Amino acid sequence: MGRLLEDLKQPGMQLEETHISRVLLGAREVWKLKKPVNFGFLDFSTSEKRHIACEAEVALNRRLAPEVYVGVIPITRDEAGRHAFAGKGRTVDWAVLMQRLPDSHRLDRRLADGHLTKSQLESLARKLADFHSRARSDAHTAAFGTVGAVAENVRANFDAVRAKLSTVLSEEQALELENRQSAFLRDNAGLFAERIHQGHVRDGHGDLRLGQIYLDETGNASILDCIEFNERYRCGDVAADIAFLSMDLAAHGRVDLSELFLAAYVEASQDFDLYRVVDFYESYRACVRGKVALLTAADDEIQPAARLRAEEEARRYFLLALATLRRNLTPPVLVAVGGLMASGKSTLATRLGLEMAAPVLSSDRTRKHLLRAHPTQRLADEIEKGSYAPEMTSRVYREIFRLARTVLSTGRSILVDASFRSRKHREALREAAHNQGAGFLFLECRADVETLKRRLRERALGPSISDGREELLDAFAQGWEAVEELNESEHLVLDTTRPLEEGLARIRGRLPQLTGLIRK
Repeated sequence: MGRLLEDLKQPGMQLEETHISRVLLGAREVWKLKKPVNFGFLDFSTSEKRHIACEAEVALNRRLAPEVYVGVIPITRDEAGRHAFAGKGRTVDWAVLMQRLPDSHRLDRRLADGHLTKSQLESLARKLADFHSRARSDAHTAAFGTVGAVAENVRANFDAVRAKLSTVLSEEQALELENRQSAFLRDNAGLFAERIHQGHVRDGHGDLRLGQIYLDETGNASILDCIEFNERYRCGDVAADIAFLSMDLAAHGRVDLSELFLAAYVEASQDFDLYRVVDFYESYRACVRGKVALLTAADDEIQPAARLRAEEEARRYFLLALATLRRNLTPPVLVAVGGLMASGKSTLATRLGLEMAAPVLSSDRTRKHLLRAHPTQRLADEIEKGSYAPEMTSRVYREIFRLARTVLSTGRSILVDASFRSRKHREALREAAHNQGAGFLFLECRADVETLKRRLRERALGPSISDGREELLDAFAQGWEAVEELNESEHLVLDTTRPLEEGLARIRGRLPQLTGLIRK
């Protein structure tokens, strides 16, 4: 490998290494070579196996970065023994050729430079939700999401590093970490089966971390380096995919952005049940990164300084894996945002959810999800008829209550965006919050009739998740039941014709228990 790299590395090229690859970085192009290694979970020990892995890498990564992956090229050796990319002589190895993207666009760099915005993370979450919705999901992929398959991956993590784990964790910490992950699997076999039944086990990416994702100046995301060498690490619950990135944000000291990203993904995918498993998967993913760092540190060819950095990185990830399973979050709060159609409740809920890094559970999205309709598909039914018949509305609210309880049970706050015209629905949601030990606040959005009608006319000009129409407003308003069942501490009326910041300031003052979550 030494002579090969000497021949291939041209002036101006940089060499970067991982435990499985050597990467040559040119000004505009990148050549990625597989190391001739066999770790059990991957086998690149022969040229033929490396060729197959290169072909798979290009095909799979074109799903999320089609413009980056140029193709697979041969590495040749001529009669003089000199190596070249696609040169003369016989083929002795293979490389993946890629277009080089600016380092400044990489998410870990953007985060370090203070250039990673909340809106960019929300856009990325929507892209990943769309990717997962189209990814392969069948009996073959489902096998990778069973509790047995996940347990095998957990055991493989610890088996690969057990002899080395004492260099970064105490014996007590190592034992606690393994026992906690095993206990979650043992106690939640039914939950894993339910996730399979719901279609959440798919052929995903497998390595969604900050250093693999690039955002250009327009916000377009290119996501590189999925796991091509082993299906069992790429296929699985979408929560396992998403947990890699949320864990990585937390590992970089940004738990707020981690929770924001999770909330945006959950809203886009309508997969609120993801919260039931995501803490476990974040711990598992932190162990994966810890394992990779320890394997890197054990490489005989690595420099001493790099070995020390790898060991410190491993220690940090394994401690994060343990801390995630010990997580004690601030007591959660359920904020319900209601009012007449076009009263501004969705605008307020979205902004407040962004500040709280909490998911927004929308009745409009929930209704269309239950009806298997696209979020912006118009359901042109009258009030209390068709898709808005009382029995369908009851079904929507039952699902809202279930999902709200699910999120609260993980210690996270949630916002619910619905009209809440009836007292029984408001009371039921308050009871659900209190049963989970959560605080409760109902925000009632109000605006004058002319403002409501103007907003509805403007909304009709383009796509919208809401089906509210001007001609339905009067009938809708007649069904509103005044808020008399809530005490003053649980009810706040907001005039949404006033500036949004004014309303947010009043909410912050009403929710002192959210100190540390709401960021001004």
